[in-house]
Amino acid sequence: MASQLFAICFNASRPSDLARFWSGVLGWDVVDGPDDDVELLPPHPDDPATFRIRFLLSHEPKTGQNRAHFDLTSASAEEQRRTVARALECGGRHIDVGQLPEEGHVVLADPDGNEFCVIEAGNKFLADTGFIGALACDGTQDVGYFWSAALGWPLVWDQDQETAIQSPDGGTKITWGGPPVATKTGTNRLLLELALPAEADGEAEVDRLLALGATRTNIGADDGSRVMLLDPDGNEFTLRRRESR
Repeated sequence: MASQLFAICFNASRPSDLARFWSGVLGWDVVDGPDDDVELLPPHPDDPATFRIRFLLSHEPKTGQNRAHFDLTSASAEEQRRTVARALECGGRHIDVGQLPEEGHVVLADPDGNEFCVIEAGNKFLADTGFIGALACDGTQDVGYFWSAALGWPLVWDQDQETAIQSPDGGTKITWGGPPVATKTGTNRLLLELALPAEADGEAEVDRLLALGATRTNIGADDGSRVMLLDPDGNEFTLRRRESR
C-alpha cells in the first residue's frame, strides 16, 4: 500500500509564531501536534485530498532561497489584494526574487523568511485546486516522476522537463520547475511527511521507496515510528510508520 501525504512540514525558528501566521493567512485551526510540534488542520480533515501543516523546531538558519514554496490562489483581483493585505497584517513582507513588474503574482515572505506567492485570478493551471494551489518546487523531471510513483498521484503536467502531480481526489498540486536546480545548502526548510495506515508494512514501504530512487540519510534519528529519507534530488522527507490521524 503506497504512502499517503500526511503533512507539509516547516522547519521553524519559532514554530508557534509561524503557525499563528499561517493560521491567519489560511484560516486553518492551530493544534498541538503529537511530537511537541505545532500543527494546522485543514477545514475538512477527512477529505482524502487534504494534508496538515506541521511546524518543527529548528535551530539551523535559513540560507538562500527555499527549494519549495506555496502558491496561493485568488478568485478575483480583490481577493488577491485581501490575501496580500492579510499576510502583511499577520507579519509577512514583500520580497524581490527576480519577478518582473508585469507579472501578476505577488511574492511575499512569512516571518521566518519562507517565500510564497499569491497568484493572480484566472490562473487556469491552478483552477481545480484550492486556496493552496500548489507546493511549487525547484526540482528535476526525475524527482517529479519519483513522487508520482511514491504517492500514486498521476502526472498532470510533463513538458520541457517541468512536471506536476495531483492527488486523484484533487486538491493541491506539487510542481517541479525543472533544471537547473540550485545547489542545496543545509536541511530544507519545507519537507514532505508521508504516512501509512496502521496495518501497512513499514519496512516494505521503505524498501519500495528505496527501489524508486530514495536514499537513506543519517539526518534525523529513526525512532521506530518514522524514518528520514532523501528523494532523488536530495530533499529530505519523512515516512511515518504508523498512522496517527
